[in-house]
Amino acid sequence: MKVAAIQMVSTPDVHANFEAARAWIAEAAAAGAELVALPEYFCLMGLSDQDKLAIAEPLADADVAGTASTPMQHILAETAREHGIWLVAGTLPIRTPDAERVFNTTLVYGPDGRRMARYDKIHLFCFEDGQRRYDEAAVLLAGHEPVAFDLPARDGRNWRIGLGVCYDLRFPELFRALGRTQPLDLIVLPAAFTDTTGQAHWELLLRARAVENLCHVLAPAQGGLHASGRRTFGHSMAVGPWGEVLAVKRDEGGGVVLAELDHGRQTAIRRQLPALQHRVL
Repeated sequence: MKVAAIQMVSTPDVHANFEAARAWIAEAAAAGAELVALPEYFCLMGLSDQDKLAIAEPLADADVAGTASTPMQHILAETAREHGIWLVAGTLPIRTPDAERVFNTTLVYGPDGRRMARYDKIHLFCFEDGQRRYDEAAVLLAGHEPVAFDLPARDGRNWRIGLGVCYDLRFPELFRALGRTQPLDLIVLPAAFTDTTGQAHWELLLRARAVENLCHVLAPAQGGLHASGRRTFGHSMAVGPWGEVLAVKRDEGGGVVLAELDHGRQTAIRRQLPALQHRVL
């Protein structure tokens, strides 16, 4: 199955971000990608974390492309349908019941435009090194449910896909929980890793999660200098089940990372090294 990770350098302009995302999605679909994934915060990298509250939407009905109150979800559903792809739509700010904070939510749309999965980011990033400070809990409410879904590919194979977002990458127990009843074939992890933490840990952690779960990993990322002065690490990447980097964008800026995922090879690796069957805890 051919997949694509979209790298972006999102801005405070929601309309411009959607235009860029739609252009990259069209390019990926034209190249034959069956699944396309956008990065975390693709719709908005604002001047402050509070900016997410102003654009937050209520969750649209799963079987409806969107309404006047959910224009971002409408565009995403229609884009998936237009190109006949599975779209892992980065993250959107989705309103919480108290409206004081938002969920950082990944929505997945099928080729017919219907919403097939929703995941609210569980682990909220907090970092301070004396010069920079980030605390997502100031505006985000954490989710609590791990989420995986099934993707029937064009070749007839079924892919079990687990979802995570950015900081979730540091918590291997999340992905173990996702694969407890059925092993994952692919982890999709939209991210906006800081440049500092990305240089130290991004590739290391992505490859570790692939090796631990003997599965593929697809990680679309923000990559560049944003209007707020924040720099994100980029390096959008696809990793194979043996931990090998299949494709990566090593320079900053927007673009498409394409990779061919081999389900048969993954099965062979699991047969040769049946580590998933040897788990005790």
